[in-house]
Amino acid sequence: MVSDLFDLSGKVAIVTGASSGLGVQFAEALANAGANITIAARRIERLEEVKEKLEETGVKCLPVKCDVLNEDEVINVVESTVKEFGKVDILVNNAGTASFSPAEDITGDEWDKVLNTNLRGVFFFAKHVARKMKEHNYGRIINITSIYGVAGNTQYNVSPYHASKGGEVNLTKALAAEWAKHGITVNAIGPGFFESEMTEDLISDEAFQNFIQSRCPMKRIGKPGELNGLLIYLASEGSSYVTGQHICVDGGWTAV
Repeated sequence: MVSDLFDLSGKVAIVTGASSGLGVQFAEALANAGANITIAARRIERLEEVKEKLEETGVKCLPVKCDVLNEDEVINVVESTVKEFGKVDILVNNAGTASFSPAEDITGDEWDKVLNTNLRGVFFFAKHVARKMKEHNYGRIINITSIYGVAGNTQYNVSPYHASKGGEVNLTKALAAEWAKHGITVNAIGPGFFESEMTEDLISDEAFQNFIQSRCPMKRIGKPGELNGLLIYLASEGSSYVTGQHICVDGGWTAV
């Protein structure tokens, strides 16, 4: 049956940045599809709250405190997952940050924080998860990038964010090519504007609303759940011959 292609029962997923926003949404979608989940983020108290909600669906959930800037903590998430569940099938690299400053005013610390979180953290999580996936000749790695990984913008000064997300897009392709022979697919989802902690101060602003109206063909931000279909597809057997792809979910933003 077609529905069997998207059933994640028995699979094990790690979701980073899972204490709020899209990370929680992704974890819920995977849980509803049947996957057991490790949720990772810096705020362990928030993770405990998310765990309670996820386990109401009948799956098991392991919360692990992790700052993606710390490789030892990344390794601990992966090792803890294998100890708890026996394997890792799916990684959703969702943790990210941004810095809002004119390019000429960006400090070295600002640059390093954004690039290290959004690019270095993604790489090292993928690296350590892939080592476990190779043991089973199977894996699904899904990097959460952005429309700003493939386009500039005239509304917000976020050049380090653009640089990091552009790097993440091409890193996705490089890792997909390198690990394809091990049964590991690596793909990326490029969201347009969705409600999250990063955007919550923007979306109620009149200038932002005008920006969306003038720039997005659908003239709105994404609704909760509109990333879930693609996420489950890329995490499932339905996408077994899809790798190295960057797919934008953006209401047509990158089409014009």
